[in-house]
Amino acid sequence: MTRLAAAGDDLLEVSDVEVRREGPSYSFRTLEELSAERPGEDILFLMGADVAAHLESWKRPERVLELARIGVAGRPGTALDEAEAALERLGAEERAEIVRMGEIAVSSTMIRRRVAQGGPVRYLVPNAVAALIAERGLYRQAVPA
Repeated sequence: MTRLAAAGDDLLEVSDVEVRREGPSYSFRTLEELSAERPGEDILFLMGADVAAHLESWKRPERVLELARIGVAGRPGTALDEAEAALERLGAEERAEIVRMGEIAVSSTMIRRRVAQGGPVRYLVPNAVAALIAERGLYRQAVPA
């Protein structure tokens, strides 16, 4: 699905690092592998404010901050100040920036729930992704609340 979503956009590249790895997948390990594949390149790890607010609970958050700059995008229902406070507690103010953009109230859970209920996902996912979901009958099971 990710490859379909990124197809045709030269600014996007899909990595299968986490799919190839056995065992638990931790962001710091993914960033270590990406850094090794592209030495000297800067990595920007973009995440929603809802995720950034809980960065302290991640496995080795300090390593994540060593390997990547953090871009924090607003998410509906999450105050940016919660994310900023978490980053400050981690001493990451210099490694993070707020990405000002319109908030889009779309989540993977919402898309899966819509599909399970027989609702449309047009304009929520790229057309090729919507076609794959329909073709393979994905997400037809109810999504827990």
